[in-house]
Amino acid sequence: MRVLGLAGWSGSGKTTLVCKLLPALVRRGLRVSTMKHAHHSFDVDKPGKDSYEHRAAGATEVMISSANRWALMHENREAPEADVAMLKAHMTPVDLLIIEGFKQESHEKIEVHRPSLGHPLLAARDPQIVAIASDGPVPDAASLNGGLPVIDLNDVEALADFVIAHCGLQAATDAA
Repeated sequence: MRVLGLAGWSGSGKTTLVCKLLPALVRRGLRVSTMKHAHHSFDVDKPGKDSYEHRAAGATEVMISSANRWALMHENREAPEADVAMLKAHMTPVDLLIIEGFKQESHEKIEVHRPSLGHPLLAARDPQIVAIASDGPVPDAASLNGGLPVIDLNDVEALADFVIAHCGLQAATDAA
């Protein structure tokens, strides 16, 4: 399973890009999963539901299943936050795992950068960034990490082409 991250400052458009990139990759016959880091507490369950009550009663893991989907909820219960490698081990292998966030982890990433936000480039400190998706010019890109390609953030097909080529994947349309 190939792994590629999307990293960027808050508000840069990582989630928007994931939601546009996924259909472009799936249309090309790839099986793609995602992993998202949340910087805040979150809950996928609701008080009063059986699965919520199981966790509230002390279960470390609760799995809920239906004909349409299943979900596994794991409570860290004082354990440290899981890293990408541990979380990836729980996922079904697919062609590509896109990781949103987890910018401190060591997997390869595309930086989502909007010059108008005024944030410094993450690539200046992260050698795992392999390209920059930007909605404006990035003058420093040629001097970072041996020279980084800059891809138009709004050109989803060009981004999909880059992801496929960089990850060594073969789209179903290429296989014919």
